[in-house]
Amino acid sequence: MRLFTYYPSNPKKLDPEMEKRIFFHSLVFPAMFVFVFWMVEIIEVTTSVSFVKLGVYPLHWKGLSGILFSPFIHSDFNHLMSNSIPFFILMFMLIYYYRRISYQIFFLLYFLSGITVWFAGREAWHIGASGVVYAMASFHFISGIIRNDVRLLTFSVVVVFLYGGLIWGVFPIDPKISWEGHLWGAVSGVVLAFYYRNYIIRRDKFDWEEEEEVNSEQPALRNTTQEEIPAGSQSLSEEEKEKGSELSPRADGAKKKKREGKNPYLLKNYRPDNTSHTGEF
Repeated sequence: MRLFTYYPSNPKKLDPEMEKRIFFHSLVFPAMFVFVFWMVEIIEVTTSVSFVKLGVYPLHWKGLSGILFSPFIHSDFNHLMSNSIPFFILMFMLIYYYRRISYQIFFLLYFLSGITVWFAGREAWHIGASGVVYAMASFHFISGIIRNDVRLLTFSVVVVFLYGGLIWGVFPIDPKISWEGHLWGAVSGVVLAFYYRNYIIRRDKFDWEEEEEVNSEQPALRNTTQEEIPAGSQSLSEEEKEKGSELSPRADGAKKKKREGKNPYLLKNYRPDNTSHTGEF
């Protein structure tokens, strides 16, 4: 059984058991990455060994290995903590919503953010997972705008608040911060968001959307039940109907049509008061 599939524009809801499996699978890979982040930092602290020289050093052969290893290396536990939470959330979103192409997107973001820093960064050691974090955050945000998907936009904004100065990180404010990593990571995310704009992501419809679709499938005219007749139009008693038919030819005609199985309210294009239009929800 294949776990990841593309979904059509109107996907059917998955089986709850399969949805649960996909949810937990989406947690495993980000958790493994974050676990390795912490193990590397713990090894550095406990053994007094520095892995800084495994980071990216732009335009030097010695810095090429950093494209692969630099996201695992952090300056201290504060730096590690600030990267771990947004990395986990953003990667979970990527795997859960993009399913089969999620790993392809992730590794492209991972390597693009490192390669661009190697070509365009300052001559210094660039370390940390923040470049990948910026890449995923910008990818989700731009994808949410392109697809008009409220979930991706909402999660991206939440990560912006969790991450603190996500916007200001792309400017050369603090020389100790690799703003090049942030900037080129964000650029990589924007580029891939446009590249994958035609892929349809997993999309469960909201209740109000399903209600609107049901209403749109109903015919404009339908039989009106007794409860749908508004106040002031209540049915008359048999005696009152007889009197009305003697006094009013119109009422007598309505009575005749009702005997023939026709609804006078339907013939008048009657529309009950409780009909609502949800198109502008």
